[in-house]
Amino acid sequence: MEDRMLRLVRVIADYQFGSGAGRALFPDTCKFVLSPTTGRIRQIKDRGVRIATLKADSGWFTLSIEGARRLHRTFEYPKLRVVVLNDVAKFIVKGGNVFAKHVVDVDPKIRANDEVLVVDEEDNLLATGRAVLSGKEMLEFNRGVAVSVRKGVGKHVQS
Repeated sequence: MEDRMLRLVRVIADYQFGSGAGRALFPDTCKFVLSPTTGRIRQIKDRGVRIATLKADSGWFTLSIEGARRLHRTFEYPKLRVVVLNDVAKFIVKGGNVFAKHVVDVDPKIRANDEVLVVDEEDNLLATGRAVLSGKEMLEFNRGVAVSVRKGVGKHVQS
């Protein structure tokens, strides 16, 4: 049963984030938290740390900071990334949303509602969240929220 669930979440991750994401996110040591009512997978943990949550309404993953770190290490720049000005990094790590006017680069394949990694200009991971705009729109717009940040890394960035 665990093997079947592990194969399933890896396939979903590869489809959602790109080939190789499944193995990067979910090693063989992963454990599954199941819904008590439906018995479906809700969370995937590794050594007690939540990696991702499988959303019941969409069937897509939302990432924890640990999950974001694993994808950040696995994929080369600019895959999955929204790059913000270094000047706003200290707000993003605390969980502040990313505004379009602060975006300096982006993975052109990002679509609205994709799960993304927010990084500074040196590719340091700042947060994970949901893209509100497509990559192209993030660069073209000067107003509005580009990424709804779910969780910042929570540490202070050197100014």
